[in-house]
Amino acid sequence: MPSLLAPTALLPSGWARDVRIDITEDGTIAAVTPGAEIAGDRVERLGGPVLPGMANVHSHAFQRAMAGLAEKRRDPADSFWTWRETMYRAAHAVGPDDLSAISSHLFIEMLKAGYTSVGEFHYLHNDPNGASYEDPAEMSVRLVHAAAETGIGLTVLPVLYMRAGFDDAALEPAQRRFAADEERLIRILESLRWHGRDSSSLRVGIAPHSLRAVSVDVVRHIATALPEETTIHIHVAEQEREVEDCLAATGARPVELLMAEAPVGPSWCLIHATHVVPDEIADIAASGAVAGLCPITEANLGDGVFPLSEFLTSGGRFGIGSDSNVTLSPWEELRLLEYGQRLVHGRRCLSLPDDGVGSIGGSLFRAAVAGGAAALGQPVGVIAEGFRADLLVLDPAKLAQPDAEEDDILDTAIFAGAALPVRDVMVGGIWRVRGGFHPGEEAARTAFTAALRRIAA
Repeated sequence: MPSLLAPTALLPSGWARDVRIDITEDGTIAAVTPGAEIAGDRVERLGGPVLPGMANVHSHAFQRAMAGLAEKRRDPADSFWTWRETMYRAAHAVGPDDLSAISSHLFIEMLKAGYTSVGEFHYLHNDPNGASYEDPAEMSVRLVHAAAETGIGLTVLPVLYMRAGFDDAALEPAQRRFAADEERLIRILESLRWHGRDSSSLRVGIAPHSLRAVSVDVVRHIATALPEETTIHIHVAEQEREVEDCLAATGARPVELLMAEAPVGPSWCLIHATHVVPDEIADIAASGAVAGLCPITEANLGDGVFPLSEFLTSGGRFGIGSDSNVTLSPWEELRLLEYGQRLVHGRRCLSLPDDGVGSIGGSLFRAAVAGGAAALGQPVGVIAEGFRADLLVLDPAKLAQPDAEEDDILDTAIFAGAALPVRDVMVGGIWRVRGGFHPGEEAARTAFTAALRRIAA
């Protein structure tokens, strides 16, 4: 049984020194012993503070292929809706082999940044003509294989996408790759479960794309037909126009409608939920659902700023996601999440309940790892017996305060410095990144570059 010795580690009870972590052969934490004495040749001493790995609650892997290509203004009223046209063009061009190359490279980038598991909100189901592949889960399976090859934990969330708006309009030609009704979704789920039958780090959930793309009646029907613990993710209230269109069509706001008509609970993740009012904030928090926040993408698209401090005061849970994958850094996501609150409110240190005091970095990190693990349905997020051994070792040389202790470590890692502070990354008891290097990164980068050139051509 391999054992690690951390000079300091973040445990559920707080920071502890000289922490021995024993790991079973199947990658589960067998025991955690603070204040341990060094003994035995099989104990590996770690070179920096140790944290639980971060969960990435929301990713569209294929969008990594268009990173940096949507930053030209072609319309004076440029917005999410004009960006979406660029995204549609990228989606149309990505084939199965391209997605394999993009995903492998992306997942390695995530691991090096400190993400040890990811939720893939995946809707490239069909070929560019809208026809189903022989295996309806062909594109989703490419994600499963990429995750297995690179070593990242994966929760794959095949998307239900049935209409083009609240008025039940037919899908646009550019959306034909996304089309999936309930019957096709079930076939995709069956295929994914077969392909992942031997994996201990794969989870399969579902993702009704949004109330624009799926009626609330269908959302309710499919959610109640599945086991209660099924992981369910949905985009909701990302854009003001979405809220206005929902009000016009249904007389209710998107979150209001979803909370009233669907069995939203602790296994749900509401992606973005940017434009919410106080009653909706309280209802999400009371349901136990996780708010899936993607600050870098939300800023890139001009979505708006989620009311985090109000949500935390209501007892809400959140996780973070890289979404469009323009930047891969949980540290930047958390920093921007707090800075957005400061810019909106004109005050500092806001990512705590209203009556709370303490470390903002510590509060953000703890909340994000816990909420992220819940949102992905993965046994991660804490360094404790029975959980998967997903660990990050920080590099003191990359911290602005190399002698920082306890929560000062997290404040420094998040708010001071641009370099990724991660040295080593373990997933399921296996070192996937050592000294900032993943053994598959050079080959993955070569394949990724070739895929981008094929797509551009």
